[in-house]
Amino acid sequence: MTGADSLVRTLVKGGVTVSFANPGTSEMHYVAALDRVQGMRCVLGLFEGSCSGAADGYYRMTGTPAATLLHLGPGLANACANLHNAKKAGSGIVNIVGEHATYHIKFDTPLTADIEGIAKPFSHWVKTSPTSKTVAKDGAQAIQAARVSPGQIATLILPADTAWGAAQDIAETPAAPAPAKPSADAVTAAAKALTTGEPGMLLLGGRALRERTLELAGKIAAKTGCRIQGAGSNARLERGAGRVQISRVPFVVEQATAVLQGTRQMVLCGAREPAAFFAYPGKPSMLTPEGCTVTKLAGVEDDCEAAIEALAAELGALNVPAAGIAAPKRPDKPTGKFTLDGLGMALGATLPENAIVVDESITTGRGFFPFSAGAPPHDWLNNMGGSIGFGTPVAIGAAVACPDRKVICMVGDGSAMYTIQSLWTMARENLDVCVLIFSNRSYQILYSQLADVGAPNPGPRAIDMLTLDRPTLDFVKLAKGMGVEGAQTHDLEGLTKQLQWAMSQKGPYLIEVVM
Repeated sequence: MTGADSLVRTLVKGGVTVSFANPGTSEMHYVAALDRVQGMRCVLGLFEGSCSGAADGYYRMTGTPAATLLHLGPGLANACANLHNAKKAGSGIVNIVGEHATYHIKFDTPLTADIEGIAKPFSHWVKTSPTSKTVAKDGAQAIQAARVSPGQIATLILPADTAWGAAQDIAETPAAPAPAKPSADAVTAAAKALTTGEPGMLLLGGRALRERTLELAGKIAAKTGCRIQGAGSNARLERGAGRVQISRVPFVVEQATAVLQGTRQMVLCGAREPAAFFAYPGKPSMLTPEGCTVTKLAGVEDDCEAAIEALAAELGALNVPAAGIAAPKRPDKPTGKFTLDGLGMALGATLPENAIVVDESITTGRGFFPFSAGAPPHDWLNNMGGSIGFGTPVAIGAAVACPDRKVICMVGDGSAMYTIQSLWTMARENLDVCVLIFSNRSYQILYSQLADVGAPNPGPRAIDMLTLDRPTLDFVKLAKGMGVEGAQTHDLEGLTKQLQWAMSQKGPYLIEVVM
């Protein structure tokens, strides 16, 4: 048995059975081991950012870490933007990063890099295996680290000689510590905050946005009269008909402060105190109203369901019917030219049951929530880290994790070009993903940001930095070149027809919404 054999066997035994890979020369013994060891599904990505994003999406839908396979320092660097997003989302990932043989590093050949230095800002746990005899144990520790609540990034660096050297053992993965239950004091303080008679809000994030926990939050709202609000971006929100409705804190500062206005008592469960995405001249960074008392019930790393259940019990709300449950309702199929409301209506009218919506629609999709609140139950995944190029890779991971569910990936044209190679992986794996690209031929969000940061009235050179023309991107042709069929739409009738067709079919499909 080689070190690589022992590592792959350890990963499979430890429950890591999917690898999103982009290997190179240093990883060939690991690749060979993947052939010899049964139980690991290998999914090839043409760019390392697709691999790391896919592992993020896989964890969000399964709660189980996947592995990535990355080539040396530059390969890890290519993966880092989506590792940043995954870290912010609390997703567990085991990165396997190849390295030169230990005796070769001193020669400083072209691909030599400080891999640990690259990994540390984007990882919770980093280790370089020193010998082939320790690889299995190191791999087991990486799995354990990735499973620490809510999920962590573990990066194991594998020098080539530790992969091809002899090994004997397969390691057992130690159990990760269970997420912390709420303290009695935290529960009492939260209950007191919501029963002062002042306007209260329960701000939820992380695993507090799953169906069971939302139902408990709805019971608390019915008992106390508090509002329930979701954080601005969330790793996974379970919503739709029969579930407690929840809206998110808006991105735009003025809209966010309007939503939060009047709140005097805010209880946090799985969410942080709301802050503006960026700093803007003359605008607040913290969005909590002045004079509002903030009480932390549970952090994102804690057992949020247990925390909300304990709060409901403390308030005597467990047997109270939940408030805010969405009734089954779909919007009418929209007609005419594209409008932002019309786009939301088209999605709400066609969303299938148990769909997974991966949302990187940036500016276009900010107002979509009301139109799909009464659609059949579905999950909604946001970009937690803000690094664009998140959508299509996360859709890959979600589709691999849930092959019986339709994945709808909504992405802006600028964001789509960061990880456009993901379409090839969707085709190769025949993943059931409908990619919806909002093609406004610009980095649309940056137009509004110019004014927001106090730099209005852009000139021709500034506008050139924000527009995606000369030449115009043709996403249907790009998709076809990578094996994904698609079509353009130019009005709401056409979009609704395309969505209906895509929802009735299996396999990847792309719709370019030319706005």
